Amino acid sequence: MPDVAPRVPGVEARAGKFPGPSLIPALHAIQERVGWLPREELVTLSRDVRRPLYEIEGLISFYPHFRTTPPPRVELRICHDLPCWLRGAEDRIAEARQRYGREPDIELAECSCPGRCDTAPLLTVNQIPGTPAQADILIAAARDGGVPAMVSVPSDRRWPNDPYASAEEHYGVLREVLSGALEASQITNALADSGLRGMGGAGFPTGRKWELVAAQAATPKYAICNADESEPGTFKDRQILADQPHLVLEGMLLGMLATGAEEGWVFIRHEYGPEEAVVRREIDRLRSARLIGPDVLGTGRRLSVEVFTSPGGYILGEESALIECMEGHRGEPRNKPPFPGVYGLHGQPTLMNSVETFAHVPVITRRGAAWWKGQGAGEHDGLKFFAVSGHVERPGVYCVPMGTTARELLDLAGGVSGGRRLGAIQPGGASSNFLGPDQLDVPLDFGSLREAGSMLGSGALVVMAEGTDLLAAATNVLRFFRDESCGKCVPCRAGSTKAHQILADHLAAGGRPDGVDGRIGELEQVMRRTSICGLGQVALGPVASVLRLSGGHYPG
Repeated sequence: MPDVAPRVPGVEARAGKFPGPSLIPALHAIQERVGWLPREELVTLSRDVRRPLYEIEGLISFYPHFRTTPPPRVELRICHDLPCWLRGAEDRIAEARQRYGREPDIELAECSCPGRCDTAPLLTVNQIPGTPAQADILIAAARDGGVPAMVSVPSDRRWPNDPYASAEEHYGVLREVLSGALEASQITNALADSGLRGMGGAGFPTGRKWELVAAQAATPKYAICNADESEPGTFKDRQILADQPHLVLEGMLLGMLATGAEEGWVFIRHEYGPEEAVVRREIDRLRSARLIGPDVLGTGRRLSVEVFTSPGGYILGEESALIECMEGHRGEPRNKPPFPGVYGLHGQPTLMNSVETFAHVPVITRRGAAWWKGQGAGEHDGLKFFAVSGHVERPGVYCVPMGTTARELLDLAGGVSGGRRLGAIQPGGASSNFLGPDQLDVPLDFGSLREAGSMLGSGALVVMAEGTDLLAAATNVLRFFRDESCGKCVPCRAGSTKAHQILADHLAAGGRPDGVDGRIGELEQVMRRTSICGLGQVALGPVASVLRLSGGHYPG
């Protein structure tokens, strides 16, 4: 009987998927050249790469960035997610429909968060972001031949996690490892001693993850920087990429040396075009300095770093869905285990960390675990970047000691806008549960927020003033998760749709939290317990938290 290769648990759904290099970069290239994806181009691609056309069509139908019809002269999109909703997006959308809805050359639609919540309410014209006040100017430019490309301008702030006083000192830790002055294992030990945890949302201990990948015997190994933050209210990684590309790339390269990986990618959302340009320039700088390439600094080591541009979709922030995308499949999460550290990209051990996590590695290595721990507030360790948006005077990105209270962070951001009283906050982005004004003194830390009934999540503080309809706000969040569900599992796909319909009907009838249908609590429990990935597991959490705060019916 012939030998049969063992099936790896968790990737059963890949049976029947086509092997070979990902076609997503090729689809990006066609759309960039032509403006959309004409069928004749797809037929040519299918013949050139000898892949069936229906496989290509399956990719295109899944990813929202790809167009199958010619683009309009003016593509106007207005964000309707929570941070923009809090700042009057519904009124701006109504005004835009009244003003531009009959213009034959304008395609007007609502969209999900483009990742620039600090300038909410936000719109884009031909993918260039702006405010409603700039709409006429951007539309006129588009009609006149094109909107000028947006350029990322770094801030003039010196962030406390940067150990380098000047550009000439950049990559000092990397050079020490390459020269042999520092062992790669010492970096992993420093991370373990520091207590650094993943800053993308899961909070897994970074040192332990690196040790896991390093311990795998299989080769080759890969590294991925997950720069696909796509959750409403979350834009801190965008700022880090603009200001600290050297720290992000150095952290990833140190991770590659520590785990034995030779190939790395920065997986970045397509809306971050200006920041992608910054990263690409920094990669060119690394290449010129011979810090990456086939023979790094004459050591015989090979290190490669490239950029993979996301074709869109919040679900790609989930690590296994991201890997499926990079392999050229629809971005549907895998069952776990196995985890990417054991069976990741192309079935090989893969180190994946977020932008912020990698950005903290150089300073921990340079100044030591004790220094890092000393940066925290009280008994908490380290530093934390937060994106602050919503009803706040100075929305933006702030780097504070881990364990800083929500009240202190809110004060740094100028307090609630207009001098109003606070209604509620989401301390960790759209997936985190709402907290009331009486919980403002909770430390912003993994454990403290979990005990308070929420989570640190993506590091995004969304502020809601007193008088905000919190049930409507939570239903807005649920709509985002409903729209972004990949559809792979029934609990998430059907549950989010049903729950949103129930709540939307209830709100339309003038309903209040205390009158919410008891089925919402039942749906939340089913989705949390049975969905494959975190999207479905947390989709109804914000709604449930509002019902608890408001005394509504919730059997949890």
